Amino acid sequence: MSRREEAPVSRTLTEDATLPAALGRFGRAALVVGLVLLVASVAAGFARPDQFFHSYLLAFVFWNGISVGSLAVVMLQYLTGGAWGIAIRRPLEAASRVLPLTTLAFLPVVFGMHRLYEWTHADVVAHDPILRQKAPYLNVPFFLLRAAVAFGAWLAIAFFLNKWSREQDGSDDHKKIDRKLQLLSGGGLVAFALTVTFTSVDWVMSLEPHWYSTMYGVLFMVSEALGALALATVTVVRLSNRPPLSEFAGGRILHDLGKMIFAFTMFWAYVNFSQYLIVWSGNLPEEISWYLARFRGGWGWVGLAVLLFHFVVPFLLLLSRQANRDPRLLSLAATMLVVMNFVNTAWMVLPAFSKGKFSISWMDIALPAGLGGVWLFLYARTLPTRPLLPRHDPGFEEALEHGRE
Repeated sequence: MSRREEAPVSRTLTEDATLPAALGRFGRAALVVGLVLLVASVAAGFARPDQFFHSYLLAFVFWNGISVGSLAVVMLQYLTGGAWGIAIRRPLEAASRVLPLTTLAFLPVVFGMHRLYEWTHADVVAHDPILRQKAPYLNVPFFLLRAAVAFGAWLAIAFFLNKWSREQDGSDDHKKIDRKLQLLSGGGLVAFALTVTFTSVDWVMSLEPHWYSTMYGVLFMVSEALGALALATVTVVRLSNRPPLSEFAGGRILHDLGKMIFAFTMFWAYVNFSQYLIVWSGNLPEEISWYLARFRGGWGWVGLAVLLFHFVVPFLLLLSRQANRDPRLLSLAATMLVVMNFVNTAWMVLPAFSKGKFSISWMDIALPAGLGGVWLFLYARTLPTRPLLPRHDPGFEEALEHGRE
């Protein structure tokens, strides 16, 4: 008999019929708050257009990163397997289905390019020898083409991953579908690495076009994956008292998720320290300027907060086996990482506009929260449209037994 025939225990799992209504209430509340903040920010933007586009870029980069990072974690799970991925696959897929929103959300960045990027001004480029040398790459048509390729790749990967995952739910012959998902994930992770590298350079690093880092793309890849993994973990923990997750996400599953977050947190710290070490050892003016702008004034305290609450505290918290199995502590660590992922993004983006001086506008909070409200509305709306657990996945029965141990 097949593994599915030998273990029909998954058929006893039931879905919580009240979940769509509960998520719907949360989504509507997030939407109302988000729209109010967006309208207020747009109104203020007519008086302060530069500040509006600076804050909007921060909002876009963060929320787009959560959706793209979700794609990466899903593809990683298809290639590696593991019960941890079964538990968070639906939240990750739901986050990936919000990509059409972040694609449309890129349009204000296009409209505000001349207020964001100095290399878009011909007169500035004409008087700057470094920008003239980078002009074959840093020019508006090529910038837009690279963005179109990136969004096209992300949307295509998200479409087929979700399409074939839905087909897997309704099919008894999974061998072909599983193979397609693995092949797409292998190539998709390569596409993820390339597109995130180029978009991180285009959208964030080119804010300071004289500076460069060979670690920048890797830094964004790890940050986006960690943010997506942490948000999916928060979702699973919050829903773990409802069926079917209440029957699946036991201590072993939570422990696995905690270990995954711990590993990604360590990798994030390693990449950031590697970039800092390379710049420090080189000690070149054109390289250290980026860190000087982020270590001066109040930005230095923000950087210290990132170090403490994006690495030290989660590291110490998740080091304990007991904490990984405690839903409250795991949720606390994951929530902290989502929040600090945003703070870290702000630490990377905003000093490029303040020229080393610490400056925070209310729009730096309102616009990310406003776009986040719309993002969370769509996330909460799409999550309950499919069963919370992929019961027809080849590894589901094994994962179910693992979770019940």
